[in-house]
Amino acid sequence: MSRIGKKPIPLPAGVKWTVNAEGTSVLVEGPKGKVSAILPGGIKLVVKEGNLIAERENDKQAAFHGLARSLVFNAVTGVTTGWTKEIDIVGIGYRAELKGKNMVVFTLGYSHPIEFPLPTGIEVTIDPKQTHLVVSGIDRQKVGQIAADMRSLRKPDPYKNKGVRYTGEKLKKKVGKTGAK
Repeated sequence: MSRIGKKPIPLPAGVKWTVNAEGTSVLVEGPKGKVSAILPGGIKLVVKEGNLIAERENDKQAAFHGLARSLVFNAVTGVTTGWTKEIDIVGIGYRAELKGKNMVVFTLGYSHPIEFPLPTGIEVTIDPKQTHLVVSGIDRQKVGQIAADMRSLRKPDPYKNKGVRYTGEKLKKKVGKTGAK
């Protein structure tokens, strides 16, 4: 039995959920918006004592039991509190600025600024120093993907420790070449 799949999902007040007719996805509505999560075949959602519980039909769905519970839990958390990912930009002259509501412009040491369009449902806030970004939204997968795409614009350099990185990400600094004798 899946340890994660057995855990109940607490349903806060104001959160509604509906499974579509085919039973392939669940729509979770809350104070922040609506999120749809995929529901693997053979997994049902049942309400017990105010909590949502993922139940499987038989042991063939054991591999998807914990996955289904995690996807629904992420949707419930997203519509109640939301998800955030923090990014730091390290390097002289490296910065980001917001252009309108749905465009972030990065200056990362290339010959040109990089314009990064934001999809709907994703918000970015930038601190006054223009080196710390907070990506937020209600869909955990989308927030993580946008943060990863921003990081990939200039990955952290192990020799100079410059680049775009997640806040708190540990980097192993490498030593450069030694001179020939």
